[in-house]
Amino acid sequence: MKYVLLFSLFISFFIVWFLTPWFIRYLTRIGLLVKDQHKDGKPLIPISGGLPVLAGVFFGVMFAIFIQTFYYHSTDRLIDLLAFTSSLFAITLVGFFDDLLIRKDKEESSGLKQWQKPLLTAIAAVPLMVINAGETVLAVPFFGSLDVGLLYPLVLIPLGVIGASNMVNMLAGYNGLEAGLGIIYLGNLSVYAYMHGSEVAALIGAISCAALFAFLLFNWVPAKIFPGDSLTYLLGAVLASMAIIGNIEMAALLVSFPFFIEGVLKLRGRLKKQSYGMYYKDGKIKSLYEKVYSIPHFFTIDGKFTEKQVVVFVYFIGLLFSGLIWLL
Repeated sequence: MKYVLLFSLFISFFIVWFLTPWFIRYLTRIGLLVKDQHKDGKPLIPISGGLPVLAGVFFGVMFAIFIQTFYYHSTDRLIDLLAFTSSLFAITLVGFFDDLLIRKDKEESSGLKQWQKPLLTAIAAVPLMVINAGETVLAVPFFGSLDVGLLYPLVLIPLGVIGASNMVNMLAGYNGLEAGLGIIYLGNLSVYAYMHGSEVAALIGAISCAALFAFLLFNWVPAKIFPGDSLTYLLGAVLASMAIIGNIEMAALLVSFPFFIEGVLKLRGRLKKQSYGMYYKDGKIKSLYEKVYSIPHFFTIDGKFTEKQVVVFVYFIGLLFSGLIWLL
């Protein structure tokens, strides 16, 4: 089985590595561009990198299904994988629609309205709901095991998908930030899932990480393509699917802690403040505000650090909280 995983990872990585340059040219040709706020002169960069990542994850998962069906002659847990891919297509499509709504000044994607985002991302929960994915018995702190019955597929699954996709979308705006953080929390969660007996969740996470590694080659400073909401929504769907299919909800909540902090900070700014800053001098980034309304603002408020340094600092925060699943 380990060889199947290795080939799946290679396929996922190769597909993204091969397709991303084509998407860069295509998205540039159709004018799907936004300004890179952290570069001198604000060059226009193509957006919606979730599309090649979706292709990589899809073909990686399909290869694993192909081997299991035709070589091992087993259909065990295949319905979970097919439901996952259906959710991924749905959420990425919503994110792509979001990316299409770009302001005329190209400063940023204006995006969907706040009330539209949870409504549309809920569509991605449907495949997981109809197959009754996951276990209805939850380990609740201070209460022990609790069987929530139909509340799980009808309420908790859609809440998980909506919450995960929208919270991942909040912490963004820097070259390499979304993809790198995704590798950190999905990577840790993949190992955790495997060690706790959920090979399907581990496979989903590992294939997604391979795709993100390839994408990061083009998204690292200076970025040639931006992830856009198509990727942030995708990452949220992967995180939620791993938690649901692998029955590792508490671990998923722990690795998501940076997004909860980001949510509190964004609420402080009434969801109107941006995470990104402005080019200051010598490659350094300065926040647009005098107060902290986002995690990166801790490092940009004085204009002392470059974009690479800010991103690495946020990576360390992600590593810190992802490491909690091994301690708690």
